[in-house]
Amino acid sequence: MYACAPPSSYIPLKLSPGIRTSKNFSSFRLTMRDFKVFAVASMNEAANFIPAAPIILPQGPWKEIPGGVTAANGFKAAGIYGGLRAKGEKPDLALVTCDVDAIAAGAFTQNMVAAAPVLYCKNVLNLSQTARAVLINAGQANAATGNAGYQDVIECADAIAKLLKIKPHEVLIESTGVIGQRIKKEALLSSLPKLVSSLSTSTEGAGAAAVAITTTDLVSKSVAIESQVGDANIRIGGIAKGSGMIHPNMATMLGVITTDALVESEVWRKMVKIAVNRSFNQITVDGDTSTNDTVIALASGLSGKTPISSLHSHEAEQLQAGLDAVTVVGAESEMDAAKVARSVASSSLVKAAVYGRDPNWGRIAAAAGYSGIPFDQNKLRILLGDTLLMNNGQPLPFDRAGASNYLKKAGETHGTVAIQISVGNGTGGGQAWGCDLSYDYVKINAEYTT
Repeated sequence: MYACAPPSSYIPLKLSPGIRTSKNFSSFRLTMRDFKVFAVASMNEAANFIPAAPIILPQGPWKEIPGGVTAANGFKAAGIYGGLRAKGEKPDLALVTCDVDAIAAGAFTQNMVAAAPVLYCKNVLNLSQTARAVLINAGQANAATGNAGYQDVIECADAIAKLLKIKPHEVLIESTGVIGQRIKKEALLSSLPKLVSSLSTSTEGAGAAAVAITTTDLVSKSVAIESQVGDANIRIGGIAKGSGMIHPNMATMLGVITTDALVESEVWRKMVKIAVNRSFNQITVDGDTSTNDTVIALASGLSGKTPISSLHSHEAEQLQAGLDAVTVVGAESEMDAAKVARSVASSSLVKAAVYGRDPNWGRIAAAAGYSGIPFDQNKLRILLGDTLLMNNGQPLPFDRAGASNYLKKAGETHGTVAIQISVGNGTGGGQAWGCDLSYDYVKINAEYTT
């Protein structure tokens, strides 16, 4: 489902300290390195295929911990090779389970050609507030496969449920790979006993699952934090995949989030939606919204005594902060700020300029201008790193060689390019993430199925 080239640099826009704007924003970072938290240190054999992503954790009332999706109480994970990939023996089957009925929430692609597992998960979550397992395969997207593809999902859910001794509707399914191809069902079904027997609460289990869900990803993404919510210490963990075919309209990739927070279903689903809109839906690589985008979030409740029953409670705010791992101010204009951020993050010309180490700020200004959000161009302010390029709508003389070198250094280290934009004098803010556009992106995607 996803394809992309090795990005030379990531491009987030960060809020400038001291700048008050109703539409100040941040753009760009590839993969979900801001996505809630901590890279797994060891993945045993899984680590031999791709390394773990470095994690950039915002400052906050939390601490990094190992464990990924198994960090929270009640969760196990596994990742194995089941013969689903077209070539190679990188793990391609992942399983995340919960020992108890976990409060479940999901966010899904808005693509009208939604994959069979997306339709299945939507149906399950419409009927049930809880789930016990998430099964994920890489290799075949099982999208645009008609009723036969949907029946494949049902058979897979039935089979894993039988092995786990749970009910079929307690299983959720995610798939990634080539669109138009059904799951290699026989290979998958025959691998399930080994997958189940591999389940563990270890960091290695979480890491193997993170590797198993990748396609053309250069790194695996596995994270976890611990934070205080009310009088309880709670943990939030997650794995995610995504390299290309990423563009806002939920969820821009596959992901599983776990927590041991005790929270009521209605509140949890609203919180997950907010977190997704502030994170997954603010990532863009190539303007393509996939058929399979899914994030499943499970809350075991094993760390708490009193459930979080109000979205506006202090405990809910603490849990939301952990989910977001980012602070956004000015709620009334947050949507506008986010739209401007996405516009710049999505610009192919901005991406190409970053790849070419060209500090062409005019492309940034143009992308902000066509975002659809009205603002006074005489208040436009643009910074590239620490270099001020435009202020109050006026271009400024700047060290072009120094700005180009800033882009070069970020590219050499797969680092972060910060673009800061102010379009007003209010207090709202937003951010988005993306990547540059390289020659290899075209090459990899041109040859994706050949």
